Amino acid sequence: MKRIPMNNNRHKICIVATVPFALHVFMRAHIAMLADSYDVTLIAGGSRDDMLTLSGDHIKTHHVDFSRKISLLSDLCCLVILFRIFWREKFDVVHSIMPKTGLLAMVAAWLACRPHRIHSFTGQVWANKTGFGRMFLQWMDRIIVFCSTHLLTDSFSQRDFLLQQKIGSTGKITVLGKGSVCGVDINRFKFNPEVRVRYRTELAIPMDAVVFMFLGRVNRDKGVNDLARAFVSVNNKVNNVYLLMVGPDEDNLESELRSILAPCLAQYRRIGYTDQPEDFMSCSDILCLPSYREGFGSVIIEAASTGLPAVASNIVGVTDAVVDGETGILHEPGHLGQIEAALLLLATNKKLHRTMSDKAKFRAHAFFNQHYVVSEMAKFYENIVKPLPVH
Repeated sequence: MKRIPMNNNRHKICIVATVPFALHVFMRAHIAMLADSYDVTLIAGGSRDDMLTLSGDHIKTHHVDFSRKISLLSDLCCLVILFRIFWREKFDVVHSIMPKTGLLAMVAAWLACRPHRIHSFTGQVWANKTGFGRMFLQWMDRIIVFCSTHLLTDSFSQRDFLLQQKIGSTGKITVLGKGSVCGVDINRFKFNPEVRVRYRTELAIPMDAVVFMFLGRVNRDKGVNDLARAFVSVNNKVNNVYLLMVGPDEDNLESELRSILAPCLAQYRRIGYTDQPEDFMSCSDILCLPSYREGFGSVIIEAASTGLPAVASNIVGVTDAVVDGETGILHEPGHLGQIEAALLLLATNKKLHRTMSDKAKFRAHAFFNQHYVVSEMAKFYENIVKPLPVH
């Protein structure tokens, strides 16, 4: 454990995630805010170096080697480790994010009798599953709900979905502000014309081309194959359009994508993981998220802050991030005809694109500014546990 000097006059909070990446992306701004009033301990697996970059005043880190997939022996060991940490450290609050750590942390915190146990739902992995797999994962979420004292969801539609599926109760689920996990940093996610010119030059994309961009984890649940097929059709009808796909290939889909895009590979650009997504947003014109499941779709409001309207699936979570017909166009998941029609409309109707761009940017800044969302988290914590006076 990396130990940072703590203050006995402060309440103690522990935040648990499967990997440091989740803490960096979803919780970093919240962690900085909480450290102003509380002693914060962060627990995650993955790279120890990534954890150390999160350390700071009143923040310490602890590495637990979580398995991303279900592994009975490994998960049981992690449960025991978490219980021992929670019992020893006597945290006032245990806050988990991500499904695996949600289950393990909430059960361990319940067993250790921690008074305040919070889990943040950011989407349900069982949302598009059927049969026993769906039932099993639903029961895992029900265990999380049973062991927690408070629940957060990153969208109102996700909250309503959980209530409909009888996963949680009305009084236990809270949505911060208008939704999202941590909002959008509007000083970071803003249009940069110089970056646009530089990246288009580097990627050999004409300045007057229309660029459709997917940004995120490249896997089947994100609908990237649907996007590729729709793009082939659009490319047959409109000149000077490009598809830019940015993000790690989790399902090894690149060869399959290139096969689908064979008729127009010259208009396809592929970038792996990036820690500067805002640059590729400045390079693009339209964000595409044809996903089959989401918690909120944070990338939509980040792109919106940059001035990009979205073409996205009409699913739980995404409907909170996109106002259909105003800040983007929603389509039914997997409906190639609707995806193609939406891409064609925004590629060919410049006036509509400009109007949606302006409205998307205004809505992102007005309702999802990170400062606002973080302040809502601060109020949420203050309602649960008051900071102790510093002597």
